[in-house]
Amino acid sequence: MPGKRKFEEQLAALDALRQLPPETCVEPLRKALTNRNNFVVARAADLVRQFQLIQLTPDLLTAFGRFFEDAVKTDPQCWAKNALSRALAAFEHQDAAVFLRGMKHIQPEPVYGGSSDSAGTLRATCALALVQCRSLPEADLLTHLIELLGDKDKTVRAEVVRAIEQVGSPPAALLLRLRAILGSGLNSRKLDKEPDEEPEVLGACYRGILRIEGPSAIPWISRFFAPADDPAAEAALAIAGTHTPQAFEVLRERFGQESDPWFRSVLLSAIALTRQDAALEFLLDLVRTESLQAEAATEAILRAMPSAEIEKRLKELVAGNQRLARTFATHRPKSS
Repeated sequence: MPGKRKFEEQLAALDALRQLPPETCVEPLRKALTNRNNFVVARAADLVRQFQLIQLTPDLLTAFGRFFEDAVKTDPQCWAKNALSRALAAFEHQDAAVFLRGMKHIQPEPVYGGSSDSAGTLRATCALALVQCRSLPEADLLTHLIELLGDKDKTVRAEVVRAIEQVGSPPAALLLRLRAILGSGLNSRKLDKEPDEEPEVLGACYRGILRIEGPSAIPWISRFFAPADDPAAEAALAIAGTHTPQAFEVLRERFGQESDPWFRSVLLSAIALTRQDAALEFLLDLVRTESLQAEAATEAILRAMPSAEIEKRLKELVAGNQRLARTFATHRPKSS
């Protein structure tokens, strides 16, 4: 099959460029970016990005625009547009219109039983790249990003939350607070009903708020513990990620109030991940006293990749208890 052979030769020629000095690859890559095959162009764009050949930005832009025309036919699965947008983002290209075009693109492609949008990654990449466009006023930037908070693709929604987090301003934090409230549905749903938003997206909101506002937002994030469900677990882990004494105190307080066994184990894991000395002592004491939570505390400590000293202390504590010793052996880090 001549067509397949030519395609394989083109890819092999591009792969061979990896062994050459970047400056000698400019013209071959410029030519490859004009190829009709979207996969060849994607491979070329990745190499342009890898070699940091910023002088090929005009060629990247031309190719990017070309693959929006009859997109399903010219760029199935958005391979070319994805790679080209990654390269333009890596070069911190400043033309907001380029990324806005990608953010708005939807590409339904035929699949068994209907169609599926293949442009989610493109929209997410362009949303993150838009934050880098310094000429775009913050109000306009947030206005554009808000549009994708309702995207059908949860991965896009999560990446847009990350983009808003990168804005890093008080208005951005307020926007994430609003999304967290509306997405959790705590003000309108019963505790046995699923939240309106995916846990991963809510978790991104919680982490974004904490990174912008700092530990002062911990009490506000802890309001989402109430249903003891997956979003509540995301809230606990987001708080743990601040690695602060305040995080340990809030998590310990909730642990003392919680009756749900699953969420209690989540809280123990979060407590371990705070990396606070007091938190580790709290967990070790649960093991030492052989409390009902001793197994979960042992597992939480080990999953947090403890220091050699903490692991040694834990090993000594479980030595006399067959059940705890078995838990220790099961969850001990493989590298130990």
